[in-house]
Amino acid sequence: MSAPSIEVRLVKAGATKIRYPADLLADDGTHVTVRALWAAPGVRDFGFVRFEPGDVFTEHYWRDRWYSVKEVRSGDGVLKGWYCDITRPAEPAEGGLSVEDLDLDLWVSADGKEILRLDEDEFEESGLRERDPKAAAEAVRALDELEQRARDGSLTQLLDR
Repeated sequence: MSAPSIEVRLVKAGATKIRYPADLLADDGTHVTVRALWAAPGVRDFGFVRFEPGDVFTEHYWRDRWYSVKEVRSGDGVLKGWYCDITRPAEPAEGGLSVEDLDLDLWVSADGKEILRLDEDEFEESGLRERDPKAAAEAVRALDELEQRARDGSLTQLLDR
């Protein structure tokens, strides 16, 4: 039996940044897990990792946490690492989930040796600290938590069911 399909919608600054179909793997009411293929057109080379057609993302969203964690594998199953988005808690949307990106990200390589905080400049330029200081504080706290989990080896424990 195949998994039901849902749509994941990523919103940034009030506009839909990307939407894509995903297979719903689990939903316990708080933690939602989906699997999707790389949804953007072509290759995205970040310098530390390349996302490309055929890559498989197992994505974890929470309705009570300010982040999502995406396990990234190549099409042949080789683990590339984990891409963590700092977001508002996931919300139900017609046919799936909607998640608001708050600019901050964390990359953790497959071997756990490379842990990179990303887009802190974009976060500062976004004006979120002025518009919504509480959300900005939650975003920074979430990034710090994920970085600490990556450093102490407990990041993948979040993903276990």
